[in-house]
Amino acid sequence: MKRFPFDWLALPLVGLIAVGLLWVISCSTWAPNLPSPVKTWEMSRPYIVEPFAKRGELDQGVLRFTWYSLILVSKGYFIAILIGTPLGFLLGSSKTLTMMFDPIIQFLKPVSPLAWLPLGLVLFGKSEPAALFTIALCSMWPTVVNTAVGVRAVPQDYLNVARVLKLSKFKTLTKVLFPATLPYMFTGFRLSLGIAWLVIVACEMLIGTPGVGGFLWQEYNSLIYEHIILCILTIGCVGFILDRLMGIVERRFAAA
Repeated sequence: MKRFPFDWLALPLVGLIAVGLLWVISCSTWAPNLPSPVKTWEMSRPYIVEPFAKRGELDQGVLRFTWYSLILVSKGYFIAILIGTPLGFLLGSSKTLTMMFDPIIQFLKPVSPLAWLPLGLVLFGKSEPAALFTIALCSMWPTVVNTAVGVRAVPQDYLNVARVLKLSKFKTLTKVLFPATLPYMFTGFRLSLGIAWLVIVACEMLIGTPGVGGFLWQEYNSLIYEHIILCILTIGCVGFILDRLMGIVERRFAAA
């Protein structure tokens, strides 16, 4: 018998209560500077109950900050997908290209956004292009790698049938390779989206633009720990929602 309400509602609620209790115990015992949940709510209430208010450049509602961050993330993410997907197909289709560029990819993958952003500022001279450069470069690698793995995983029988039917390269790509690779691609897309959302926080902290990351850095410098927790919770909630939305899109494509 399926325990539907218990599975999707009660278990996450138990987990939230456990984390909340740990938070209360921590701020009352070994971490006295950590604000309690009640104090965090009291200090953060204006930013939550007026989520789109604008009182100043870095004094705005939490959803307005989130909107600024999402706009920048969507631009960088689109660039990452636009570059990473065809690059993954090329690497997956050619062993020569893989041997040429895989060491470079493995070399660049672990580089932190904190290292790429200053280079972006040197290359472009402005904060927004530098942020887009950093987001795209840091988030594109899961798409590249997973797409390449998906192309290499296409059964040889599929390609043999395409040759027997004398399909053109374009039709082979669109009718054989693309559908077979789609699950791998979406795995890369989801990972890339999560990384893009992580990178935006670091970018905004460094360049000081309005957004969740910029607000977090400002409140850290002002020693307002309640707002730091608010930003952390906001970042986590938005990342969770983005991942679930990408999962819905993936299922829609899989069912099509």
